[in-house]
Amino acid sequence: MWRSVLVAMLLAVPGSAAVADCDPNDPVTGLPDLSYSFVVWSAALGGSATLLVVPDGTGAAFGGARRPGGAVVDATIELTIGGPCGVIAHFPREDIWLEVLGGGFVACAGGTIADADTDVNGVTHWSQPLRAGGHSQGPCTIVIMGAPVPGMPALDLHFNSPDLNGDRVVSLADVPLFAAAFNGAYAFAADLHADGAVDLSDIPMLARSLGAVCP
Repeated sequence: MWRSVLVAMLLAVPGSAAVADCDPNDPVTGLPDLSYSFVVWSAALGGSATLLVVPDGTGAAFGGARRPGGAVVDATIELTIGGPCGVIAHFPREDIWLEVLGGGFVACAGGTIADADTDVNGVTHWSQPLRAGGHSQGPCTIVIMGAPVPGMPALDLHFNSPDLNGDRVVSLADVPLFAAAFNGAYAFAADLHADGAVDLSDIPMLARSLGAVCP
């Protein structure tokens, strides 16, 4: 079955070498050249996706993201890092993370880094639950070695959390914020089930996360 994917080809870093002495028999490690790197996000077609995050990492995996209306979608992100001599294996995950643009999203330390170092094919993913609180309806992007990847379209991935106030703790302080949304106008931050309504389906997600904090 045909499946549309977002493939973001990353622009060249100014001053990067056009020609390099490469030994095809040696594994390629080192610094990435963004002109040889790309992102695949299969959830690109179909609108935004929302992922539930919890400070202790017990939120939803990327395979359990939801479309507006509540349909489940796999929002896994795949990144391939390369250079002029080939893919870059074993690039450290600590230097690759998601940056969320806008809103009140607050990550724990290391809470949005990639799942693992790049493998022998230069590939890593975001598929496991993030460690974060707050919420955001802004897009997110990938950051490598502290700088946003130039030329990569932002991913239309949203986040909400039972940590409604974004203090990296799910506590009784979040309950009045949820109650106000439950009894008032719709609030994305409190729609923990991500189905377009703040209702009884959201309460268990708040209750089971009480006490969750960043590691």
